[in-house]
Amino acid sequence: MIATRHIVLLFGEILIDRFPDREVLGGAPFNVARHLRAFGCEPVLITRVGRDDAGSRILQALENSGLPMHGVQLDSTRPTGVVEVNFTPEGHRFDILPDQAYDHIHPRLSRMTALAANPELVYFGTLAQRANSHRALRHTLRAAGGRRFFDVNLRNPWVSAERLHWSLQHADIVKANDAELERLTHLLDLGEATTAEVQAEVLIQRYQLRGLLITCGAAGAWWLDASGQRVAIAADPLKNVRDTVGAGDAFSAVFMLGLLHGWEIAAALPRAHRFAGAICQIRGAIPEHNDFYQPFLEEWFGANE
Repeated sequence: MIATRHIVLLFGEILIDRFPDREVLGGAPFNVARHLRAFGCEPVLITRVGRDDAGSRILQALENSGLPMHGVQLDSTRPTGVVEVNFTPEGHRFDILPDQAYDHIHPRLSRMTALAANPELVYFGTLAQRANSHRALRHTLRAAGGRRFFDVNLRNPWVSAERLHWSLQHADIVKANDAELERLTHLLDLGEATTAEVQAEVLIQRYQLRGLLITCGAAGAWWLDASGQRVAIAADPLKNVRDTVGAGDAFSAVFMLGLLHGWEIAAALPRAHRFAGAICQIRGAIPEHNDFYQPFLEEWFGANE
């Protein structure tokens, strides 16, 4: 049973994912926040949307989801973020429009939100750091306590070795997929590591990380911490896959839930992977109804949730 509500601060983009046949709310921080809210946490978003129809839709969706809006800034000159999502034989391709409202998150307002939230855990990624919002993230991290969870989540062409280096310096726990781990090794000139595990060890040592979480899609996931403890899970084949949009965000959300509730890594990994697999069985990153979460709540916290 969930005894307390854990406060999580999430910094970054909230936007419209524009698919060929529909538009839905998206952005990794929003997706993670939405899942955490359904699992009984108190997520606080620091983001920025335009004073436009898309921004109004986002504010209404946040209210409907029970997510607080005091960290959502409004921009009178720049539009709410949009990402064009197209499906290819290799998966999905993102065309991320430049100079959106979330690129201009205000530092002072962010600092005030972070101070008021006093979170246990802070989540941030890379996309919202591509422009002026990086300064707001610096203010946010200085003001907020708690552990820092950095979700690498690389999106071309918005990849900066300088921003990655800074983010890793300010992170406690880092999550990446297996391809991103290899890219980090090359972008940051970490040497000629022979295996993914050696790459992870070098990254942990270089940046004094508490731990590194690596997802491998259908092949499972693994964790390595500063003490050398390694935990791995092999995946069961996914069935009835509709799309994989938001699967990584779903994994992050449940792993973070485990950090907040003190789960053993050996329990958190399979739970996160199974929830991410369930998200792959629906269209988009977020289920339409909270009933989707109920079986997971009952299994993890008891029948009263």
